[in-house]
Amino acid sequence: MKVRVITSIVGLIVLALVLCFFDTVFFNLALIVVALIAIHEVYDAFGIKAPHVFAAFVPITVAVLFSDILQVAQILLYVFYLTALYLSCCVIFRSQSVNFAKVAGTAFLSGIVLACFASVLHVRSMFTDSLESIYVLLLILGFAWGGDTCAYFAGRAFGKHKLAQVVSPHKTVEGAIGGILGSVIVGIVITLLYVLLYQEPTLMHSLGNRYYLVLIVVGMISSVLGILGDLTASVVKRQCGIKDYGTIFPGHGGIMDRFDSVMFIAPFVVLTLSNL
Repeated sequence: MKVRVITSIVGLIVLALVLCFFDTVFFNLALIVVALIAIHEVYDAFGIKAPHVFAAFVPITVAVLFSDILQVAQILLYVFYLTALYLSCCVIFRSQSVNFAKVAGTAFLSGIVLACFASVLHVRSMFTDSLESIYVLLLILGFAWGGDTCAYFAGRAFGKHKLAQVVSPHKTVEGAIGGILGSVIVGIVITLLYVLLYQEPTLMHSLGNRYYLVLIVVGMISSVLGILGDLTASVVKRQCGIKDYGTIFPGHGGIMDRFDSVMFIAPFVVLTLSNL
């Protein structure tokens, strides 16, 4: 537990430093590096022995994460089109040395990773005020990591009924409920602090107090999506016979272990807030 706490504190400090460069190209570069590490973790998890499979994701990742002027829907289509196109070429021309199921799994998860980080990048172009964009980004991370933390402690304190015993034996229904409530509470706290320290979010001007109702609904759905992302990553780990995707975060695992709940949340939050 001590190692996990120290790693979390260091991680938050690094996150704060990265956010200092939010409006610069360095933020793009940071996302590219993190996304490529995550994709390489997926590549290793599936045991792909063909370096060209991972190499193909480098230009795709760079292209996608320098295109934050695109709408989220365009980004999602772009990501999955490129990964599907590469997958097709890979299995057609390298069918003797590349396992279709493994490459398909790699392409699928890598596409989700790119969609996640592309959505994070798109937050920057959603508002003219960079502080409001950072607020939305913190909401996404708060829904994900706040929900994870609350689910962990709620599960330890009250967990009795297994949520998905085969996939993740330690997750419980009570923990999931605690995670959903935790995501909502963290989202409201982040919003109240933003209003107190800076100003009301743009959407609050048009929706008034109804904004908090929207926040509650989005937080609840996000928490459920975070659980699905976590379980999806757990299925892959179980089927690939690995405990963690990596070791970059002592006590936590790899990038995929930390961002599995963010993967499904980020596109949803950005798409939802973009259409309000």
